[in-house]
Amino acid sequence: MKIAFIGTHGVGKTTLCFDLAARLKRLDLGVDIVKEVARACPLPINEDTTLDAQAWILHTQIAEEIAAGTQYEAVICDRSVLDNYAYLVHRIGRRPEYDALVRTWVGTYSGLFKVPVLQEPSFDGTRAVSRTFQMEIDAVIDHLLDAFDVPWHRLDPASRPTWVEDVLRALELPLEPPQIDLFSVLHASTTQGTEHDPERR
Repeated sequence: MKIAFIGTHGVGKTTLCFDLAARLKRLDLGVDIVKEVARACPLPINEDTTLDAQAWILHTQIAEEIAAGTQYEAVICDRSVLDNYAYLVHRIGRRPEYDALVRTWVGTYSGLFKVPVLQEPSFDGTRAVSRTFQMEIDAVIDHLLDAFDVPWHRLDPASRPTWVEDVLRALELPLEPPQIDLFSVLHASTTQGTEHDPERR
């Protein structure tokens, strides 16, 4: 199972990755997070990115996902190939060779969850802080989702506290570990037995 939170920068994808990872670990799944690879790129990113930089980011993203997928049951991605590609498209336009790569690879995700823009990006040493740039990338992502016609989920801006639960429901995963229900059943059974057996009081 491979899940990706997609969207422009500064919308809280990283926090969601860690929140979802914690929930999946409670379900006894082995989990890894593919962190945002652009932060490790040795070439210019954000508004000054280049074709070489975006090629490095796309291929590194795919390599990290492959590596994580060979070792863990669940892989959570802080971005997908599609929203990474959006930065290349914004800068120099779509490229046939990368269209083909992204179109193929985007089909490997079990779920794509688009995180809406709720606030302007804040500076963290890497992220661009231009509101205009943030919204332009968001629009390019929407365009690419339509162009590649892939299934995806839009997280409701009005339901931020339940986003992780919304993801679990979309993936048809339990909201709580099965063991919790088992303990409740055992407790109820023990209580009923005590009520009907005077010798056990």
